[in-house]
Amino acid sequence: MRILLVCFVLISTIGYSQSEADLRLQEIATAPSADRLEHDIRKLANFGTRHTLSDTVSETRGIGAARRWIKAAFETISENCDNCLEVSYNSEVVKADGRRIVHDTKIVNVVAVQRGTKYPNKYVIMSGDIDSRISDSNNFTDDSPGANDNASGMAGALEAARVLSKYSFPVSIIYVGLSGEEQGLFGGKILAEHAKKNNWNIIGVLNNDMIGNIHGIDGVIDNTSFRVFSEAISMDATDRQKAMMRYYGGEVDGPSRQLARYIDTLTDAYMTNLDAIMIYRLDRFGRGGHHRPFNDAGFTGVRIMETHENYNRQHQDIRTENGIAYGDVIEGVDFDYASKLTAVNCLTLAALAMAPVAPQNVKIAGAVQPSTRLKWDASTDANIVGYKVYWRNTTSAQWEYSRFVGNINDFTLENIVIDNFLFGVASIGKNGAESLVAFPYGLIPRGE
Repeated sequence: MRILLVCFVLISTIGYSQSEADLRLQEIATAPSADRLEHDIRKLANFGTRHTLSDTVSETRGIGAARRWIKAAFETISENCDNCLEVSYNSEVVKADGRRIVHDTKIVNVVAVQRGTKYPNKYVIMSGDIDSRISDSNNFTDDSPGANDNASGMAGALEAARVLSKYSFPVSIIYVGLSGEEQGLFGGKILAEHAKKNNWNIIGVLNNDMIGNIHGIDGVIDNTSFRVFSEAISMDATDRQKAMMRYYGGEVDGPSRQLARYIDTLTDAYMTNLDAIMIYRLDRFGRGGHHRPFNDAGFTGVRIMETHENYNRQHQDIRTENGIAYGDVIEGVDFDYASKLTAVNCLTLAALAMAPVAPQNVKIAGAVQPSTRLKWDASTDANIVGYKVYWRNTTSAQWEYSRFVGNINDFTLENIVIDNFLFGVASIGKNGAESLVAFPYGLIPRGE
């Protein structure tokens, strides 16, 4: 059903021919290279350690050498696309906290911006983490290759830049390596604060943290699924919106949850033998990732990662005990799997960067009525060809039903009772691309 819904969106305005967005997404789905990812993951692992507090002077070892190599890799990608990337460092000194920052440390992110042609201050972001660690979170001298956690996610961001820099998009795309994740999500906090200070309009953040392991600690070997963690309610939700949720629903329909559904739909439509598993949590129990600082700042963001983790290969000294190999080494990474999850990121970044602005100020009405009415602000975006109304059963994880309603901003679903479903509205572009679904968090006033 979801595949059919996506296909309908993409052909709804141009008959039975494929849309520009559909054709581009088909190309992008198979573009990431497992060989290039393997090269980059091996290179990052070979810096010995990328601990946040490790050597910053050496050219061959430590986080300083790693971030300079990442910056140079982004610059090479930019040279190959006519200098289409703006590559820079984003940094801040974090004071010693007596816990995981044992001395004042400069946290340095590597940022590459592919500037949008129409909306340069609107951004979709893909992040990976530069740093690594072993058993002792403050051991910044011993080997910590961090092949899967998180050279895989960092290499994914580099590969996404190679793939998507071959195209131009109306919306800006940011590929970023974040530092200080293992010491307290500092890199994400620094960049999120920078985004707030500079009034970035962030559509969504895709945090990739461990996208290369298929051998789970539970004995399962799985290269056909991945997880998408998303928070339920935006930290920007007002008290009025929270009160609305209590009576009318929406507690599982925040912007980050809509982004997770968007990823799921794209995966079903364009990826072969791969399933997105939506996890209705901000992150794993007792653990955190670099999407959280963006969520804390009110931005939409999710975590993308493998389904079955192997804790023997995470945050472990490299050793063998009782016949069990411990340590996050290169042998624990499946490069084909990493390329598939990188493709999911590329699809999501591209689809969002091609899409028009999502409907604003969506409201709903229909109490004690046989039909449901939805209304939203009329848009001046000339790229919008119309809107699509979605609805689903209240216990369903994914949108089940939809209707393209044309370029209007007020529509009534006849004989669809408001009490029995949840609703949303998405914008459809002339190129066939679709925005995130906007959930109605307000009521249409009587007489309006």
